Amino acid sequence: MAHIAMLPSPGMGHLIPMAEFAKRLVHHHNFTVTFIIPADAPPSSAYNKVLTSLPSSIDHIVLPLVDLSDAPPNSRIETLISLTVARSLPSLRDALLASSKKPLALLVDLFGTDAFDPAIDLGIPPYIFFPSTAMTLSLFFYMPELHRSVSCEYRDMTDLVRIPGCVPIRGSDLLDPVQDRKDDAYKWVIHHSSRYPMAHGVIENSFAELGPGPLKFLQSRNPPVYAVGPLIKMDYELDASGSDIIAWLDHQPSSSVLFVSFGSGGTLTFDQLTELAHGLESSQQRFLWVVRSPNRIPNGTYFTVQSQKDPLAYLPQGFLERTKGRGLVVPNWAPQAQILSHGSTGGFMSHCGWNSILESVVHGVPIIAWPLYAEQKMNAIIVTEEVKVALRPPGVGERLVERVEVATVAKALMEGEEGKRVRNRMKVLKEAAARAIGDDGASTKAIAELAQKWRNSSTGI
Repeated sequence: MAHIAMLPSPGMGHLIPMAEFAKRLVHHHNFTVTFIIPADAPPSSAYNKVLTSLPSSIDHIVLPLVDLSDAPPNSRIETLISLTVARSLPSLRDALLASSKKPLALLVDLFGTDAFDPAIDLGIPPYIFFPSTAMTLSLFFYMPELHRSVSCEYRDMTDLVRIPGCVPIRGSDLLDPVQDRKDDAYKWVIHHSSRYPMAHGVIENSFAELGPGPLKFLQSRNPPVYAVGPLIKMDYELDASGSDIIAWLDHQPSSSVLFVSFGSGGTLTFDQLTELAHGLESSQQRFLWVVRSPNRIPNGTYFTVQSQKDPLAYLPQGFLERTKGRGLVVPNWAPQAQILSHGSTGGFMSHCGWNSILESVVHGVPIIAWPLYAEQKMNAIIVTEEVKVALRPPGVGERLVERVEVATVAKALMEGEEGKRVRNRMKVLKEAAARAIGDDGASTKAIAELAQKWRNSSTGI
């Protein structure tokens, strides 16, 4: 039986699409898969839940924990992930050597390229599993050249950045870790992006209609890029709180509810949380809001998912009573896939994490783009300007978005003419996504092509 190994990064947004890809290989191509988990702390309960729910043909190994106590206290996520992988290389090598069957490939996450070295030493072809957009992937390949040709901070550039195959964007909209060239995270991005050409292939969680320009460019060169998306998790189990949420949705009119959630890692400041609450209230729209405790940084729950304090305590006085019936407020977590697939859900105010965008597309739910961190500003440009399936309130990511602006954009999406146009375009994109992952779809064929390539390598074809 053909066997491959996968090295995911910390964070649910990285693990879930990789796990979905592994399931496709197991169910449709008779592969076995081992997840090799580098970590500096035991994986979270949510992370473990995903790993333990996988089919029996997919096993996992948590590598010995590495010590990051010497990392500066304000180190960015990208730095911590990169250090974790780099310091896990000896134990990764041991795990690959100890495998009862030599893997036909090692798939690493976007910040895992240091794992190429032990893989290549052991004769295992390395691949990148890229859980974000084709635009961001094109930027990673372009990053070494951009680094050489621009001397100032990208946010200070007067010219637009022309990423190959993409719409020109402002330097300030590039992903967060490249916004401070003196930060270690920037140095890590340059380090990893300069190693991308070493990969034997890149597996991209997207499909042609969601980024035709960058995908066409990337697929015209080496290493080969395989568009295999949308890969999203569909088989969540509902707990009691999740069942209560779905029961509430069951009693709402069709396409009437605005779902408000900023992903497993996203957090707002206290002032922004307050303005959002007042805006939702005055919009008079039905809403389902997943609230996390405020945090001064926008990815305050990236590694934990749960807020440390009761999030509902931070809401404006009397808000819950005044919006009861029309709005449902849920602390920390809700079953996003089931909510987006529910007939009562008519819009999604999202941080524009790529998994969330893909889930919205698969279920045909138009978006209010509210990017918070990582590459989310770039993702927001794709959905608002390129495929035009989202609206965006003014000032997001640059200043406090006021309650009037929140109410205006909520009404526009749920009731306005602009919202209707966005909704219709999202229906077309939903159909394209369904075709891509259908029996004869481009993404299904790309996975089959990869599986065959790996099988052939085991027989020397």
